[in-house]
Amino acid sequence: KSMDRYIRFALLTGVTKFGKVSVFSDLNNLRDISMEFAYIGICGITEEELHSVFKEGVKELGAANDMSVEETKARLKELYDGYHFNEDCVDIYNPFSILNTFAKKRFGDYWFETGTPTFLVELMKGCGYSLKKLMREYATADSLNGLETFRKNPVPILYQSGYLTIKDYDSRFKTYILGFPNREVEDGFMEFLLPSYTGMDNSEATFGVMNFVKDIENGDTDSFMKRLTTFFADTPYELARDLELHYQNVMFILFKLLGFYTQAEYHTSEGRIDMVVKTKDYIYVMEFKLDGTAEEAMQQIESKDYALPFECDGRKLVKVGVNFSYEKRNVERWIVK
Repeated sequence: KSMDRYIRFALLTGVTKFGKVSVFSDLNNLRDISMEFAYIGICGITEEELHSVFKEGVKELGAANDMSVEETKARLKELYDGYHFNEDCVDIYNPFSILNTFAKKRFGDYWFETGTPTFLVELMKGCGYSLKKLMREYATADSLNGLETFRKNPVPILYQSGYLTIKDYDSRFKTYILGFPNREVEDGFMEFLLPSYTGMDNSEATFGVMNFVKDIENGDTDSFMKRLTTFFADTPYELARDLELHYQNVMFILFKLLGFYTQAEYHTSEGRIDMVVKTKDYIYVMEFKLDGTAEEAMQQIESKDYALPFECDGRKLVKVGVNFSYEKRNVERWIVK
C-alpha cells in the first residue's frame, strides 16, 4: 500500500478469489476480470493457438504414439480442453497438461501432479454434497465469485479450483450450468474420490475397479456383486453416517469409473439408482432398491420395460435386481436373470 505511487499496473493470479472483506482493506480496489469477456483466453491455450502455435508439437506427439494428426487433436481435446470462464467463452485447454504432454510425448493426468484435492473432498463430505450433482450443477455469477458460504456450499471452490467449469448458461434465470471440463479432470477426480469414500487405499481402489471391469466383461455378475458387497463391508462407520447418501455417492463413483472402460449410464432419483452397463458381449440392466427386496427391484425392471430398448441389440441381456439394507449397511440380496 505504501508503494502506491510507484505502481502503474499489477496483476494478481491464484486458485481462488481474494475476497474484499472491508471498505478499509488494502486490496479493496481490485478489479476482478475472472469472468470478463475481454480476458477469457488470458490464462490458457485456445484451440486456434493449439493448432497454429503448437502445430509441430501436435505432429511429433502423434508420431510418438502412432496416431494421425486428427486423432492426436481429438485426444488432446478429450483430455485437456473444455474450460470456460464466461457464457460466450471459447474452449480453453489446460496449459500445464498440454505442455507436459508435448514435453513427455505421452498422454497423462498431469494436472493432478500439482496437488491432491483432499480439502475439497472433506468439504464435500462435511456439506453432505451429493456427487451426482457434479455432472450438472447450477450456480449464479455471484455465488461463483464468492467464498463466504463455501462451508455450506462447495460449488464456488470446485469452480474456482478448476474441477467444474461453465458448460451452459440460462439467460432467462441468469444461471450457469457447470460440469467437469474434460476427461483428465473427471477421471482423476473420480479415482481420488473412490478411496476417500470407501476407506480403501489408492492401490486397492485401482485394482478393485480393474476387477469390476473384468467381471462385467466376462459376464460374471455374481462375482461383480460379491465384490460390490466387499466395497461396502470395508467402509468405515464414520464414512457412512448418512447411509443413503453415502450409498448413492459410492455407486456414482464406481459406475463413473466403469464408464471410462465400458458404456455405463446411470439415472438417479429419490432413493433408487438405475444402471445400464454395455460391454462388447453383454448389456446389464440394474435396479437398486434401498430397504426393499431384490424381487421388487427385478419386478420394476420387468414392469417398466427397462430392458426393452436392448432386446434386439444382439448382445446378451442381463437383468440384475439388488436390495441394499440399512440394517446390514450393505447389499442384502441380488437376483440375476
